[in-house]
Amino acid sequence: MKKTIDAAKVYIEDLFAENSDGHGFDHSMRVYSNALMIAESYPEADNTVVSLSALLHDADDYKLFKTENNANARQFLGAEQVDEDTIDCICEVINSVSFSKNKGKRPDTIEGQIVQDADRLDAIGAIGIARTFAFGGKHDRSLESSIEHFHEKLLLLKDMMNTEKAKELAESRHAFMEAFLNEWERESRDS
Repeated sequence: MKKTIDAAKVYIEDLFAENSDGHGFDHSMRVYSNALMIAESYPEADNTVVSLSALLHDADDYKLFKTENNANARQFLGAEQVDEDTIDCICEVINSVSFSKNKGKRPDTIEGQIVQDADRLDAIGAIGIARTFAFGGKHDRSLESSIEHFHEKLLLLKDMMNTEKAKELAESRHAFMEAFLNEWERESRDS
């Protein structure tokens, strides 16, 4: 499956070539790295499913593509001759990742929990702050509207992690966001 994982990296690099809103190739690669790091603590997890789900988790994101039934992911995996059961498993994991579509839902599988956590880790901390403002700028959000996003979503993520490893990693990232928001408030008051 290494060949398929390498091909997935090339595929998403091309798919996200024009993306500058924080959901691009770099984001997918960080989610992939996070997922592999978390998966080390869960030997029962299927690393092929974790890897391909992490890499392809935004390939059909409704904010970016007008596809149905994971069409981009399914087309890629089919072309790579991945068997139907594995494709369905990967798509199930992909569909369990989105915060807005899965509020409060914990994925049923360890693979889904790992990839959901990996994606959520990339939404918080210094990178999460940068991604929030990149997305906001691309979609004409004001700075204040982007700050609201911290309270609506980002500050909630630490307590929504599924795995112990992700919970550990989320602590310092969450603290960094709190420090940023405190500084934002201080500077906003002083100006």
